[in-house]
Amino acid sequence: MATMAEGLEDQRIQSAASDWLLWDKNSKTRDNVKYLLANQSTEELRKCFGSRMEFGTAGLRAPMGTGTSRMNDLTIIQTTQGFCRYLEKSFSDLKKRGVVIGYDARAHPSSGGSSKRFARLAATAFISQGIPVYLFSNITPTPFVPYAVIHLKLSAGIMVTASHNPKEDNGYKVYWENGAQIISPHDKGIAQAIEENLEPWPQAWDDSLIDKSPLLHDPYASINKDYFKDIQKHCFHRNINKETKLKFVHTSVHGVGHEFVQSAFKAFDFSPPFAVPEQKEPDPEFPTVKYPNPEEGKGVLTLSFALAEKEGARIILANDPDADRLAVAEKQENGEWKVFSGNESGALLGWWIFTCWKKQNQEPASIKDVYMLSSTVSSKILRAIALKEGFHFEETLTGFKWMGNRAKQLMDQGKTVLFAFEEAIGYMCSPVVLDKDGVSAAVITAEMSAFLETKKLTLSQQLKNIYNEYGYHVTKASYFICHDQKIIKELFEKLRNYDGKNTYPKTCGRFAVSGVRDLTTGYDSNETDKKAVLPTSKSSQMITFTFTNGCVATMRTSGTEPKIKYYSELCAPPGNSDFEKLKKELDELVSAIEKYFFEPEKNKLQPKPE
Repeated sequence: MATMAEGLEDQRIQSAASDWLLWDKNSKTRDNVKYLLANQSTEELRKCFGSRMEFGTAGLRAPMGTGTSRMNDLTIIQTTQGFCRYLEKSFSDLKKRGVVIGYDARAHPSSGGSSKRFARLAATAFISQGIPVYLFSNITPTPFVPYAVIHLKLSAGIMVTASHNPKEDNGYKVYWENGAQIISPHDKGIAQAIEENLEPWPQAWDDSLIDKSPLLHDPYASINKDYFKDIQKHCFHRNINKETKLKFVHTSVHGVGHEFVQSAFKAFDFSPPFAVPEQKEPDPEFPTVKYPNPEEGKGVLTLSFALAEKEGARIILANDPDADRLAVAEKQENGEWKVFSGNESGALLGWWIFTCWKKQNQEPASIKDVYMLSSTVSSKILRAIALKEGFHFEETLTGFKWMGNRAKQLMDQGKTVLFAFEEAIGYMCSPVVLDKDGVSAAVITAEMSAFLETKKLTLSQQLKNIYNEYGYHVTKASYFICHDQKIIKELFEKLRNYDGKNTYPKTCGRFAVSGVRDLTTGYDSNETDKKAVLPTSKSSQMITFTFTNGCVATMRTSGTEPKIKYYSELCAPPGNSDFEKLKKELDELVSAIEKYFFEPEKNKLQPKPE
């Protein structure tokens, strides 16, 4: 039976590849399909045409290459045509308002794909339908797109980037008119519209038509000017910045961040940070790093450490290639470098932004309208600060799409959203961008560091002060790599049917489980009706376990990478300051979770590379 089904599937794939040849005008991808068909390369054809990239709430992300499962000229045209039709249905004034399109520096010579090329083809689709397009004339950080959507009052925004993914990948990230990433039901609506608009429109391939069009605008200069003016609202210590002897190193990890972080430092009256020379120019090959992701820690920062030692710099600021994330490292008194986790930087920035706000707002009543947000897998340190200081804290589902949309709702109700963060080194330090922004986060971290220096404090010492005042929050997060969806599904199903049908684990090694929340099924043992409060999603796996010792651990799948991630946190009340003891307890619990819940040997899971 299977062979007959496989035969039918291969026929379907052959037919999809033949259709492709009718529509594809990119000679490199066309020739590749012709070659695969002529050589009956069934396996490769299956990889290229076996599925269509799924349009989800993060838009698209996939390797660049040939076929419906990859990012290429034709799939970009099809996606934009669908998105265009969906926007026409959603906005009666689309032809007046228009859309913004930005792109990073990624390129894939063998398939002829690049972020700039994809951005131009997307612009062509809109302009051919009489819709104005604000297309950046050069590479920009991702946060400039959501900033431009709000600032120019546009209907939507597209950023062509794969952020910190491997060099082969690219992505298509979509923002709604509120300046936040799209959430349901827009993802489903756009996906359906793409399916209905697969055949390229008559002018789809002629991107030269945009260059002469009065509908094409270049927002590069004005957005650059206005963004840096807007983030200056968060500069509170200009004199300290001017005079500080503290030195900073910045790396853009072969991405777009270099000149924008230089501009941000200038806007705050700092001397420019030292730029890692080998990494400051955009390079789609990412030649000096194994993974272009500062979240991976010290390996990505090797050149930064060397430059900092040479120049006598104490702080390193590292952006990912599209400059929406920020990693921070500090040289310790013993000469070692400490790379702060996303949760630790989130604690520091949350404390700093609140402290600055409080100085400007002495009126006690004003605090009742102040909010901070973080995602459910991030540290609850902001909750502890909020409880003591009197502002509101809310948690959202994982991802800035949720925090951005919630922040906008609160702002529309007249509330002040000071800060939002997620443990994956993403920070929203200014509400002018309703998404993570590594440019503003870099310069605000620099100002905090310079201020602390005047108090003879390092970032590490201040982090300790925060934990002493609000309670230690010890976190540990990592992941396993798994390319087999079947294994991932079975692993989570086992946790849902641990001791018989619909029973979750009651213990993990010597640790007792006191509560379970499953955001795949919507179950929450801590709620009276056993229903989870946060939105649920059947398409992704996510289970959170609470333990009697106060630890919370979440296991979830990644939407953009073949990973099963876990996040754990042990919260202690203020006064319990035996950090080593807390860390040892958490390490022991994490080992038990890996052993009993992940079962890496049995499930053939690869650990996170060191």
